[in-house]
Amino acid sequence: MTKASGGDPQKTDIKVSLIGGHRLKGETLHERTLTASLIGGADIDLTDIDIPDGAELRVTKLSLIGGVSLKVRPDVRVEVHGIRLGGVKDDGPTEPGGPTVRIDAWGLIGGVSVSRG
Repeated sequence: MTKASGGDPQKTDIKVSLIGGHRLKGETLHERTLTASLIGGADIDLTDIDIPDGAELRVTKLSLIGGVSLKVRPDVRVEVHGIRLGGVKDDGPTEPGGPTVRIDAWGLIGGVSVSRG
């Protein structure tokens, strides 16, 4: 992940495909990432990066069919926004402060699943 200090905080990564999802690793992402596909979700692993306290990493997922599978460290707070037919599974911290990952998931079918490790 490119840090906001010293880098351009407006940098956005864009991943597009018609069919098939995206597999994203933290070290290749910037502060904002957009993943779009007709059919396919996003598999995102952020366990190997250091998100500074108070920083926010934002991922936007657009698809008709496909959810988000997110893997983060135990101390990372996850906020999920958007409209989708599918639930959100996350038993992580909800306390303010610390690093935050914001998922904006827009689609017809597909939920958001957060695992910690």
